[in-house]
Amino acid sequence: MVLGMKKILTLVLFAAVTMAAQAQIDFGVKGGLNVAHMSFSKDVIDPSNQAGFFVGPTVKFTLPVVGLGIDASALYDQRSTKVELNVDNKNVEDNVKLQSLQIPVNVRFGFGVGDIASIFFFVGPQFGFNLGDKATKVLDNVAEWTLKSSNLSANVGAGAMLLKHLQVSLNYNFALGKTGEMKVNESSKIIKGLSNGDYDAKINAWQLSVAYFF
Repeated sequence: MVLGMKKILTLVLFAAVTMAAQAQIDFGVKGGLNVAHMSFSKDVIDPSNQAGFFVGPTVKFTLPVVGLGIDASALYDQRSTKVELNVDNKNVEDNVKLQSLQIPVNVRFGFGVGDIASIFFFVGPQFGFNLGDKATKVLDNVAEWTLKSSNLSANVGAGAMLLKHLQVSLNYNFALGKTGEMKVNESSKIIKGLSNGDYDAKINAWQLSVAYFF
């Protein structure tokens, strides 16, 4: 029984090493636009979409299995969203910004349309690490936005590869936990419909990207 398990593990390891040795690796540069939306645990804070961007190196592994691959990137990512409150019967609005290092790791499956182009679909986790200020005063000091030092999100999307070098893709990036929280100051009792306390927030984004592989 033990010998049988050892043989199976050896075969699996050999297969993994063989696939890794046969994998095609391509390096490139990736950049694109974010359209971010923040959602709060309560509805009294009104968010709206705003644009941001991301840029950084990327790598693509094409495995010796038809259509299967993996890609990973290290991206400087900037997102912002506008938040609005009714304070003393006046609408007060401010921007909440997020600057981070984002590391998406996607499994992709594609199929060719001749030698000129191919279409692929992808899904995978994304690991984020804060690069900006952790706490920021917003809304004329009515509240404070606190960003988590790290966060986890996921991607699902599709794209096209053109001439084996140029890649265009569209995906939805959604938070798997809270991105941060808005804490309303205790002295802010003039806010219409808003009580003091913490309001958990998630920032999701549609992302349009272009990558060039050398």
